[in-house]
Amino acid sequence: MITANKGEWSEVYALFKLLSEGKLYAGDKDLNKIPNLIYPIISILRQESQDLLTYSPEPNHGVVHIQNGTSTFTISQSDFKGITEFLLTEIKKKQPTASFSIPEVETFISQYNSKKIKAKSSTKSDIRIIIYDQKIGTTPELGFSIKSKLGKASTLLNASQATNFVYKVKNLTLSPQEIDDFNQLEFTVPIIQGRIHHLESLGGSVEFSHITNDVFNNNLILLDSLLPNIISEALYKYYTSPITSVKEIFEQVASANPMHYSLQHQHPFYEYKVKKLLCEIAIGMIPSTVWTGNNIDATGGYLVIKEDGDVICYHLYHRHEFEEYLYNNTRFEAASKSRHNYGNLFIENGELYMTLNLQIRFK
Repeated sequence: MITANKGEWSEVYALFKLLSEGKLYAGDKDLNKIPNLIYPIISILRQESQDLLTYSPEPNHGVVHIQNGTSTFTISQSDFKGITEFLLTEIKKKQPTASFSIPEVETFISQYNSKKIKAKSSTKSDIRIIIYDQKIGTTPELGFSIKSKLGKASTLLNASQATNFVYKVKNLTLSPQEIDDFNQLEFTVPIIQGRIHHLESLGGSVEFSHITNDVFNNNLILLDSLLPNIISEALYKYYTSPITSVKEIFEQVASANPMHYSLQHQHPFYEYKVKKLLCEIAIGMIPSTVWTGNNIDATGGYLVIKEDGDVICYHLYHRHEFEEYLYNNTRFEAASKSRHNYGNLFIENGELYMTLNLQIRFK
């Protein structure tokens, strides 16, 4: 019997949903369908072990043709619609962290000799779709990573020690014992926020020094030479306030204008730069791996499964909508302090420092 978690079952749900409708809906920044951006689906490609399954919906005839190796199967779209609705109900019933079986779905996919719930993939792309672009008459093959709002929100940028930002502590001298005492402090407010406020109450202030990982630092510089400094400002604001929204944090950064940009013509410097970063992360940038901008991993797209079961697409094909979605639907998050080794004071070359960690999750 096949078992999978909510996220893995959601991949199958997205496949079934798209096949039952035969079209792909583009979304705006608020996860609403854009009426004039609908793409007919030519086929969906899904790799299972050694076999490539090709699903080709024919809405005019109400069927889906499935090529699995040398065998061909035909299943009605109404059957796909029925199993789609059933699967949505089952996913909603389950706990976010639990693995579970759905025998009815296993029986359904056995009709076309499929035995896998999660597609085989060595990239961020969970599914590949060939669409028909009616505006320019082309049939591009687009890759998508599936993000489901039916379970726990997924991360956009995963925390690691590579995403640690180091800040120099100024105007404060502490003995080794005082540093050790500080690093043991616990607070009822978020612990890092409490420690920073305590640091400031002692007369200390901080300024950005560097990112611990040179590769991540250079990945950011590749996008903009001041991006490490800009992200450090946003990260500090996150850890010293109750605000988590990426958009709201960067609105505050823009208001403070720490880079002293000329704002007389209302250029959206900070918003523009962070949108580009979010998009690069979405299409494959990993902090500890050299990013050139050429090795686009997911072929630049997300399929988002909404709470009501609708599936909306965002893609570099329409970069503006993709960037707006990422900017409006992400938040900063504090990851495990002990695992990623941040939030403590330390001495290096006679100077006092503190490290903060960057992680970004979908709302």
